[in-house]
Amino acid sequence: MTKILYVEDEPALGKIVKESLQSRNYDVIMVEDGLSALKIFPNSQADICVLDIMLPKMDGYTLAAGIRKHSPQIPILFLTAKSQVEDVLKGFQSGGNDYLKKPFSLEELIARIENLLILTDSQKNNQKLEIPFGKFIFNPSRYELKEPNGEIRRLSHKEAGILTILLENPNQTTERKKILMQLWGDDSYFNSRNLDVYITKLRDYLKADRQVEIITIKGIGYYFSI
Repeated sequence: MTKILYVEDEPALGKIVKESLQSRNYDVIMVEDGLSALKIFPNSQADICVLDIMLPKMDGYTLAAGIRKHSPQIPILFLTAKSQVEDVLKGFQSGGNDYLKKPFSLEELIARIENLLILTDSQKNNQKLEIPFGKFIFNPSRYELKEPNGEIRRLSHKEAGILTILLENPNQTTERKKILMQLWGDDSYFNSRNLDVYITKLRDYLKADRQVEIITIKGIGYYFSI
């Protein structure tokens, strides 16, 4: 049975969503503030987190970042009334994998939960222990990038996912749409903007080896030169 950590400070909405998910055979742990959710998360054995953003004591962004420190791979879905590009990007940058705008239907919520679980399982099954490239060594399962100087950089969920996909096609072009569909589930404008942010970060990380480069092929995707 899939276990969901559900954080929502609106009791009426929370009760409806919790009971609806339970009726579909999900095990739901509901918490009404961010600080309490962060405290119980390490022992919750949750498979996925569904977080409201506007929470008392600790907002959803901060909560997601805290959860990521404990579990780099767990999928996180934001429920939000906010839809501005900046808010969406902030959600992804704090560790979120997807977002669902309020009001939402239960069917769409379940579809997004199942999609994230499938994507996470697929990434786990396809990951190797360590992947050497250039002067780097990448450990997908631990989200760690060992730099040429020996230091370990911890990558975010999305950074690790993008790097894994690029490493599947070294010295070849990978389509943007493939990355977006595999990691976000759709190629919307918001997700495309977020991909740009992560590509910029990865380029910065890889500057330590001039023989490794992510080259933008305009209108198509990225050529990963090693």
